[in-house]
Amino acid sequence: MLAICKEVKILSVDVGNYLLYVDRVTKFFGYGLLGLRKFKALDEVSLSLPLQEPRLFVLIGETGSGKTTLLRIILRMIEPDMGSVYYKSKNVFKLRSSEVKWYRREVQAIFQDPYETFNPLRTIDSYLFDVSKYLLSIGKKEAEALVDETLRFVGLSLDRVKGKRIREFSGGELQRISIARAILTRPSLLLADEPVSMLDASLRVNILNIFKDVRDKLKTSVIYVTHDLATAYYVGDEMAVLYRGVLVESGSIEYVYNDPLHPYTQLLLNSILEPDINIKDRVKPIKLSSIEIKEFLTPGCKFANRCPYVTPKCNKEAPPLIRVNGKRAVRCWLYTTSSNT
Repeated sequence: MLAICKEVKILSVDVGNYLLYVDRVTKFFGYGLLGLRKFKALDEVSLSLPLQEPRLFVLIGETGSGKTTLLRIILRMIEPDMGSVYYKSKNVFKLRSSEVKWYRREVQAIFQDPYETFNPLRTIDSYLFDVSKYLLSIGKKEAEALVDETLRFVGLSLDRVKGKRIREFSGGELQRISIARAILTRPSLLLADEPVSMLDASLRVNILNIFKDVRDKLKTSVIYVTHDLATAYYVGDEMAVLYRGVLVESGSIEYVYNDPLHPYTQLLLNSILEPDINIKDRVKPIKLSSIEIKEFLTPGCKFANRCPYVTPKCNKEAPPLIRVNGKRAVRCWLYTTSSNT
């Protein structure tokens, strides 16, 4: 009934084959009185992006899953307690001071709220010219041409934004300007943290199409963070699903979306409002609950107390990461021959 599976082994890899290689990253956060007790906000999370082929990689999960924490680690904003992050063969937390500026050019970020990206007292174009000056070190005329070209890539122009402040733009325009600022350096990797969640539904597709153009025309890989499987399916090539800091399923978005294996991925799919009368036949409904520290602390599967397929073993022992038919990986006892022991 179940597919023939094998456990994924941790192998030594040549990180030179990857644009980004996140290797078993773990991050502890404090809780309780004075934050002296610790839980794993990220628990040995690994993912990778190929060097040669630009990919749009979706990182999905509900609030508290660890998505933003992982992005902050990749951006060098916080350091992992265990594990490593490699970018173009370099350990990003062991970069020489001369390499930090290079990394900031190569890896750029777009955040959720465009109104918090820009200071209302500064003009929008000043941000773009600062990037040209400090990260690209180019002259004024060259900077003006590059800024205008980049703004036109996202559907605006330098004439449209020059001398203006954020109050003169809509949320959708500001998010497009945020993307322009991020791609001004022509990075190889773009990190987008919930970039459309604060926009009207009518504007979201336009922003998502820009990310597709960034991948296809600029040859830039994108890590798109969201809790929304519908937008994930629209833009993504591959996806990884996080739950309570654990990567529970990953693979081609076609396989994961159309045939979810992990019960948590099924929950996410079941929550999509879509005119598909067969969706209820594909997944078993699971009742949502609030975030609880005890789920982070459990020695077994983090999803056990919400899972309709739970067994005694699930509460005692964390499942291994299993490769299913070579098409995706899933962390669930249902897909091992020892699931009922």
